[in-house]
Amino acid sequence: MGKMGNIIVVPYDRLWVEQFRREADLISGILGAEFLSIHHIGSTAIPGISAKPVIDIMPIVSNIQRIDAFDAAMKESGYDAKGEYGIPGRRHFVKGSDASRTHHVHTYEPANPEVERHLDFRDYLCAHFDEAQDYARLKIQLAERFRDDIDGYMAGKDAFIKSILVKAQAWRAMTRSKRP
Repeated sequence: MGKMGNIIVVPYDRLWVEQFRREADLISGILGAEFLSIHHIGSTAIPGISAKPVIDIMPIVSNIQRIDAFDAAMKESGYDAKGEYGIPGRRHFVKGSDASRTHHVHTYEPANPEVERHLDFRDYLCAHFDEAQDYARLKIQLAERFRDDIDGYMAGKDAFIKSILVKAQAWRAMTRSKRP
């Protein structure tokens, strides 16, 4: 990835939910029969925390191999197709330029372990406000330190994200065992 223009973390914006819904409707319409479900993930999906104002969207599809056929339709809707973009079994799309990215679309089949990882992270932080605020503070500090370096910003979040994922997996297992 490397350098990127001006990494900015902003206070939570309630409009992020509506921005997700609009794009979710658009994407589900494009994917048609391949579409199974769609999720708002990433920091903009966690109420009350600061984030880079980029909406992360995770469509779940029946067959990831068939998603390449939708590249042109996604392009017509403002998205650039990036293929797997470093994660096997994913199809990634981005909207906006490197300097002003607005949306990331991470497309997977249901059994891909990335699906559970993204949902665990989001759900855990939604249920644990203090840790979500710790994450927000870390992102603000990293954005100030690595304003033009996305790799440095991402590396700075890595240990925190991994620690939350360990807690989130245990929390999910405990939560499921309590259900009737």
